[in-house]
Amino acid sequence: MQFNLTANGATDPVRWFGGRGSVSVWGTFGGGTVTLQMSPDSGTTWLDVDRTGDSFVTFTTPGVAGFELAPCLLRVNLTSAESPSLNFKANRS
Repeated sequence: MQFNLTANGATDPVRWFGGRGSVSVWGTFGGGTVTLQMSPDSGTTWLDVDRTGDSFVTFTTPGVAGFELAPCLLRVNLTSAESPSLNFKANRS
């Protein structure tokens, strides 16, 4: 999945078929926070993806993070940004 966000909010969800993956985020954050989220119930409920323990897949600067999930829907959610232009890409590992 690859997306660009230029305003606060979430990307359209995409199906993740399960397994290990990585997400990359780069661009202008505009002071915002990006969080990788998953839905176990076809988009009714959205949960922040937990890497290990209580370390969530969240960015305030460009970076890459790994995750491992069962089949689900994935999206990224941007909050508290002013004039952002962010790119996101998720890949299977």
